[in-house]
Amino acid sequence: MYKNFIFDLYGTLVDIKTNESRKTFWEKLALFYSYNGAVYSYSELKRTYLKEVKEGLKANTKTKYPDIKLLSVFEKLYVNKGVKIEKGAVNQAMKLFRVLSLEYIRLYPGVIDLLEELKSKDKKIFMLSNGQREFTVPELRFLGIYDYFDGLYSSSDIEVCKPDKTFFDYLVEKEGLNRQETIFVGNDDKCDAEGAAASSLDCVYIHSNLSRNVTEVNSKYQIWDGDVNKIINYI
Repeated sequence: MYKNFIFDLYGTLVDIKTNESRKTFWEKLALFYSYNGAVYSYSELKRTYLKEVKEGLKANTKTKYPDIKLLSVFEKLYVNKGVKIEKGAVNQAMKLFRVLSLEYIRLYPGVIDLLEELKSKDKKIFMLSNGQREFTVPELRFLGIYDYFDGLYSSSDIEVCKPDKTFFDYLVEKEGLNRQETIFVGNDDKCDAEGAAASSLDCVYIHSNLSRNVTEVNSKYQIWDGDVNKIINYI
């Protein structure tokens, strides 16, 4: 019996689609920065943003699977234009970036029922997600599931992504979890299933619309029809 459930977020509990390639996306973001004194054309902003991200990832040599704190990139977009601005305004720029890129975000069917069932049985629930905390927390609140979690861990926190076992170990050690009493749930055959195995955690692989096109996964438990309700079978 498992006492602790660690969930991947996007593609596992949350169905999401983003698009950062549209010209209008960069035009609106450039207008926002320009309104705040950092004047960019859309093409200059896109070029500068991608350059800062690339350089940040390249500089992170502590892992094969690096992440960065994107908040610093959004701040540099102001600094590069000689504009001093408060942290709150940088946070707003980051939120706008996410909102403009979203085509949709929603829970998979059955997620609330699953989380309610886990809580009713006094299970601990954690999130371990490749992503930015500044995106994840508002989205969890918007979707109404923020309060179900006993701990939230984003790869930007330690600038290491799944499948690096360091990220999994970080959560386990911070929360003082017994690995034999802990199970990971995710939709990615490599980031989730292989990463959990490297950290000596049992895993439920759930194949969703955001999973890669695979037919075999190295995972103790497997759900191939995307039905999150079946996770109840592993309580």
